[in-house]
Amino acid sequence: MSQYVAAIDQGTTSTRCMIFNHAGEVISMDQKEHKQIHPQPGWVEHDPMEIWANTEAVVQGALAKAQLSADQIAAVGITNQRETTIIWDRRTGKPLYNAVVWMDTRNNKLVADLAARHGGQDAFRSRTGLPLATYFSGLKVRWLMENAREALAAVAAGDALFGTIDTWLVYNLTGGVAGGKYVTDVTNASRTMLMNIETLTWDEEMCATLGVPRTMLPEIRSSSEIYGYTTEDGPFGARIPVAGILGDQQAATVGQACFAPGEAKNTYGTGCFMILNTGTELQHSQNGLLTTVCYRFGDEPAVYALEGSIAIAGALVQWLRDNLQIIASAPEVEQLARSVEDNGGIYFVPAFSGLYAPYWRDDARGVIAGMTRYVNRGHFARAALEATAYQTREVIDAMEADSGVPLQALKVDGGMVQNELLMQFQADILGVPVIRPKISETTALGAAYAAGLAVGFWQSTDEMRANWGEDKRWSPNMDEEKRAELYAEWKKAVTRTFDWVAQG
Repeated sequence: MSQYVAAIDQGTTSTRCMIFNHAGEVISMDQKEHKQIHPQPGWVEHDPMEIWANTEAVVQGALAKAQLSADQIAAVGITNQRETTIIWDRRTGKPLYNAVVWMDTRNNKLVADLAARHGGQDAFRSRTGLPLATYFSGLKVRWLMENAREALAAVAAGDALFGTIDTWLVYNLTGGVAGGKYVTDVTNASRTMLMNIETLTWDEEMCATLGVPRTMLPEIRSSSEIYGYTTEDGPFGARIPVAGILGDQQAATVGQACFAPGEAKNTYGTGCFMILNTGTELQHSQNGLLTTVCYRFGDEPAVYALEGSIAIAGALVQWLRDNLQIIASAPEVEQLARSVEDNGGIYFVPAFSGLYAPYWRDDARGVIAGMTRYVNRGHFARAALEATAYQTREVIDAMEADSGVPLQALKVDGGMVQNELLMQFQADILGVPVIRPKISETTALGAAYAAGLAVGFWQSTDEMRANWGEDKRWSPNMDEEKRAELYAEWKKAVTRTFDWVAQG
């Protein structure tokens, strides 16, 4: 009897397989990191074959750790780093270039050119829900078509396939060149700038504008249905329905049971991403947010969301560890930050890949403002954590302006929510409670929910909501005057990220 659902969580820095029971509890987990490739400043790549090999390994590892056989798995769900772009050859199944990662900024000249020729950054927002930015995968496809020799030749021959990581994994799980399914879901398609946000189909005008042939795009499906089956010679060793696909932030929204309009979550990972469920009505942002698909379950209407995307959150802690070597491991940042009472007057704006919401400035660059001789390692660590909280405040301000609804509390998840100093500061700078769920692996859980719903493992969203429970709540204890003073200093520091552009 099938008692569990497996979720493959393919993220920016690692790949995990997690197995859940009906209560949404983690039965087992296996994880492997993959290499971050930086050929030039602003360029970020991953090896798609390494990601696939790691996927095979973690699936086998999770099954072995729980001593489970494949017939105990009801379905497989996939969640993935969104916008990360792969082109591969339909004849060989091999990638034609490394995956270009969502935070990569190599296509900034293309973005500027399109904005100049088509009427500005918001030229396509009404069709796609998105501003012109280096972030989105359709623009990365265009770069690959123009600059990667093997990809260019394959496109010309009609042999090129484009996919985000979800498409790549489903294709390989279901057989690859021997008949693998070539699909994506509406949440990932809504991040390409190639899907019409209203019709939920590939937009012919956008494809023509970006020069992407329709023949190299996967079929757009819902987030919860059976797309195909794993192969017997694959990592599961049996035929199991692949039945759920959600981009990672939408998956976390589902995992947090944010099924009602007005419910929001914030995920603190490599980047930081807040999603507000706006229901089945499309809502375009006037304040620098993205309109995106939140999820679509089977034949039900699509549910939309407003999203605030922050490029650098946990990645800043990794930078302190790997580049500056201020800490030896990421968890050490909290202890180091606690060694000082405040940030020592410094503000760290990590615009390593420009600034995303609400600014959308790919020309911005990181700054540390307020440096004095007084500053030490502890202040660096504290300012790095506070940067995530300040950026989140900026996104929430934009969301409240768009929706007209003030935030009452913030549901949080992701790796950084174990950092209690950060969570308390987040509550302080927002002035509302911050709530961590009992099951913190919400991204993988959301993918499991989507897959389980498709095969009847869970019958309804009410069952999923019943699994959600509060683990810890942080209440604000900072007075309003102090909150306003700190936030004003942060906003001043943000303006410094644009100074180098103005000065040439």
